[in-house]
Amino acid sequence: MSGVNVERRRFVMPTGWWGAALFIATEATLFGTLFGTYYYLRFKDPQWPPAGVPEPKVALPLILTGVLLTSTVPVFLGSRAARAGRARLAWAFFLVALLIQGGYLGVQIHEFLGDLDKFSPHDSAYASIYFTLLGVHHAHVAVGMLLELWLLGKLLGGLNRYRLVAVRVTAFYWYFVSAAAIGVVLTQVYPAL
Repeated sequence: MSGVNVERRRFVMPTGWWGAALFIATEATLFGTLFGTYYYLRFKDPQWPPAGVPEPKVALPLILTGVLLTSTVPVFLGSRAARAGRARLAWAFFLVALLIQGGYLGVQIHEFLGDLDKFSPHDSAYASIYFTLLGVHHAHVAVGMLLELWLLGKLLGGLNRYRLVAVRVTAFYWYFVSAAAIGVVLTQVYPAL
């Protein structure tokens, strides 16, 4: 189907897209609750982070988030290639995105485990919400990567309407994860600013 435009003009979004939109809305609520909890606890405690907890790093989380955000470019290009009927090109773009995301997640998990060596989620409200927020975000990155891995397998069989919806839903989910990453990193580095 290379070079053939797979997607025809539609006036309604497919059911799969609406399902993803509802799922993302619930996930946005989860992140909103976590951010609200973080700042509620922050304004209840005059010393944030508490004594004995190191100030959060600033440069590395911001750089890593920048790296994660760059993965939206190949996701966008892969989605666009799929809409144009170019399954192999879409596959290549999603593979590039997956590799970038894998590097990001690997470094983030290393940093997360390093932080666990310095302080525990049981030590304070700060530590608890810090690890919860980062852990939830890392889990969302992992889910996005699993979706892309599944999509890579599907794209090997070419494109059809079902797979095109899968591409759009996967891209939509990844855009949400990337947007959430901005809120997470700004909250994470807030005490050091």
